[in-house]
Amino acid sequence: MLEHEKNFLEIVDLKKSFGSGDTRQDVLRGMSFSVGRGEICLMLGPSGSSKSTLLNIIGGIDSADSGYISINGDKLKDLGEKGLSRYRRKHLGYVFQLYNLIGNLNVKENIEVGAYLSESPLEIDELLHTLGLYEHRYKLPNQLSGGQQQRVSIGRAIVKNPDILLCDEPTGALDYATSKEILKLIEDINQKYRNTVIMVTHNEAIKGMADHVIKLRDGMVRQNIINTNKVSAVELEW
Repeated sequence: MLEHEKNFLEIVDLKKSFGSGDTRQDVLRGMSFSVGRGEICLMLGPSGSSKSTLLNIIGGIDSADSGYISINGDKLKDLGEKGLSRYRRKHLGYVFQLYNLIGNLNVKENIEVGAYLSESPLEIDELLHTLGLYEHRYKLPNQLSGGQQQRVSIGRAIVKNPDILLCDEPTGALDYATSKEILKLIEDINQKYRNTVIMVTHNEAIKGMADHVIKLRDGMVRQNIINTNKVSAVELEW
């Protein structure tokens, strides 16, 4: 990997607090690390370790008090509101714990919503096959299982062909077997489309499938680990 690809996503001395005076709470306390292009990076930590706050700042939804995030050399804080909006549309795909599907649209139409936001979307029927949803493409969300709905959510995010796929507890609402299916799907998508995957979780067992593990606690990076013994998602156990 070339040097600029190793530092595709850079987080430098990032600080964030909420409140003021006696109620001030420091949420991010000088956080720094970098993520390489095409990596699966796991941000691991217990509730309250500021994982979601960090993900929101990477996603351009929130802003830091100081420090900066850069994507391929571009600092988010220098983009302005229009630049940030374009960054979110062009470069990011979001997968949340809750599926947030549109109830009166079928599977294919829900995924097409993401395609409309992209200048170079993926071919939808091919993606439906990759997602294992082609035979369900005309079903409405309430006709699907939880795992199938999460697959649609992933499809809506990935159809944009984003540089970065942000996953906030993507298996949090799923049972064990379905969770492993979704993790395998994220792994397959990463390998096929080479998106950089940033996944937030409190489940330490998932770290085995990641290229890079960032352990967070109390708003700080406690461990920054390159995984040299990566395993497939199907081999994970918890």
